Amino acid sequence: MTMKIHFISGLPRSGSTLLAAILRQNPRFHAAMSGPLLGLFESLLRAMSESNEYAMFLTERQRTGVTRSLVETFYEDVAGEKVIFDTNRGWCAQLPAIHELWPDARVIACVRSPAWILDSFERRVQAAPLRRGKLFPADAAANVYTRVESMMKSGPVGPALQALRQAWSGEQADRMIVVRYESLTEQPAQVMTRLYEFLGEEPFAHDFEQVEYDEPEFDERLGMPGLHRVASRVRPNQRNTILPADLFSQQDRSFWDVPGQNARRVIVL
Repeated sequence: MTMKIHFISGLPRSGSTLLAAILRQNPRFHAAMSGPLLGLFESLLRAMSESNEYAMFLTERQRTGVTRSLVETFYEDVAGEKVIFDTNRGWCAQLPAIHELWPDARVIACVRSPAWILDSFERRVQAAPLRRGKLFPADAAANVYTRVESMMKSGPVGPALQALRQAWSGEQADRMIVVRYESLTEQPAQVMTRLYEFLGEEPFAHDFEQVEYDEPEFDERLGMPGLHRVASRVRPNQRNTILPADLFSQQDRSFWDVPGQNARRVIVL
């Protein structure tokens, strides 16, 4: 099977689900929210590592074939004529492996100031005040300060930010396309036009007034209703933060916009 695949990654609450919802309007594309493929991918790499005493019997050709087969089998029901976009914020950490297995693949990294990411999570928490979701361990759910600390250490934000920085600085950084949340919501047509150009795809007329996506069962199990719901119209979401001022100022940093910090000349939309 010849499969064309790209990866949507980057930071949480930064537009990855919105981007997937827009892309899936194109009948040639398959895209959705984060799924289990990366976990299977990483488990397979561990199983073939030197921690397995039988790994010495595996050749590099076998490692490559087995890993590719996992991804191709995962998508065999939808690949066909479709271009696959698999979403997971951990793919940035696998950029060297992606380049090795699929040299033509791109990693689309959705980004947003960590301060606004944390604000977005906190809004979901406060929107369901009688729920205690699975996003935080019991000892970290007490208040906004402990929640932010948890998210920046071992939760969804800190590790994703580290993976993004790794990809940004690595030798395969030219395979990455960074999409700002603000650009996607304020100028969706321009962003999608340029994204199609960089992906080498034929233009498609997306409807930014009717973009819909929802995973209510997944969000309900997580204890955060509406976490992956995409509103029908793509538009900026201007608001005041609900984070305490000290927390917001500590995390309001967007290194991708800092002059002189893009030595690899990563594409930033």
